[in-house]
Amino acid sequence: MKAWGLILATWLAASAAQAETVYVRAGRLIDPEKGVVQSDRLLRVVDGRVAANSAWASPPADGRLIDWSAYTVLPGLIDMHTHVADGYGATNDPAEPLKHSATATILKGAETARITLHAGFTSVRDAGVYRGLSDVALRDAIEAGQVEGPRMKVAGAYITVPGGGGAVTGAAPDVIIPGDFKLGETRSPAEARDRVRYLLQQGADFIKLIGTGAVLAIGSEPGQLELTEEEMKAACDEAAARGSYCIAHAHGAAGIKAAIRAGARSIEHASLIDDEGIALAKARGVWLDMDIYDGDWIDEVGRREGWPAEYLRKNTETTELQRQGFRKAVKAGVKLSYGTDAGVYPHGLNGRQFAYMVRYGMTPMQAIQSATTGAAALLGASADVGALRPGHHADMIAVTGDPLSDIEVLTRVQGVIKGGKLVKTPAP
Repeated sequence: MKAWGLILATWLAASAAQAETVYVRAGRLIDPEKGVVQSDRLLRVVDGRVAANSAWASPPADGRLIDWSAYTVLPGLIDMHTHVADGYGATNDPAEPLKHSATATILKGAETARITLHAGFTSVRDAGVYRGLSDVALRDAIEAGQVEGPRMKVAGAYITVPGGGGAVTGAAPDVIIPGDFKLGETRSPAEARDRVRYLLQQGADFIKLIGTGAVLAIGSEPGQLELTEEEMKAACDEAAARGSYCIAHAHGAAGIKAAIRAGARSIEHASLIDDEGIALAKARGVWLDMDIYDGDWIDEVGRREGWPAEYLRKNTETTELQRQGFRKAVKAGVKLSYGTDAGVYPHGLNGRQFAYMVRYGMTPMQAIQSATTGAAALLGASADVGALRPGHHADMIAVTGDPLSDIEVLTRVQGVIKGGKLVKTPAP
């Protein structure tokens, strides 16, 4: 027994010696958990996780120092509603996803993953793909170190009615839609359970329900309920039974409330939410993930590039109402996460929404918390991301200036570290 103890002690000592230690000096460190700012801090990182956070004293001798003393440092940002794996994003062609091969789509997704990470978003929840399971492949490639990108949680596909807001619409009637575009098609509660079971077995992390019509889909109205409450409940119950959860795309007031009652953890968009929906979300602890920047991009770029008139009409009908609903939700104390729907606009511009959240009722610190501690809580990953306490992944960004006085500095991220690895270095 003594010999085995000696062997174990020797192995542990060797492992400790091989552990990679990195130090990061932060001129100002924003702590979103406590809602405070600390000056001149030293973060000790061991094997990709924060080991200590202390006052700066002198240069450490036992590891490499990343000197960000001229910058404001905060935890890596989290976007709870992206479409990184779809790659190509919104265009003036409703059938755009059909125009690219599976190989081209995944390669484009690898490009957008890198762009997203370099914009300071070290974690994302990728909220659905048209080509089913392409997001699972991208997530796994990132985790294996084959592709540079953020930590990803993925949906696998959309649970949607045939021809609904989660389907590719606008193609010619005789165009055959490939089977991998229809992995989540659902016509009954029983089918909803089957689709959820299949997607989770294939590696999805959570389930995305398309509860109502969509803005950027032909023949789909945002205020119209598409999945029934019974179908959404069957999906949410099956996901919960398998240790996962559902989120729900829901623009219309009736669809929002149906999705909340069905058990959705978060409501995406919530464009036409009413006072009853806000009260119900608060009472049940459901998050609202409201993409209040998108409307301006769709209106400006969509008109310039000739997007379908139906898209532009629905965008006009929802944009301002969504922003007023956001303002009411902030005032009511509803849980709000940072979700942008990146892919509607080019990836990498995710930070533009911060200014809109402040404009419509949040303080700068609340907006930062929505993309750090709040988003981590919604992910169920508060022990790993969203903060820089010891034990967390060493995911952090550096910006010039003070985001608490000028939130728009978060659109100009200078440095990025993910898991203790320097991803982006501030320009000299």
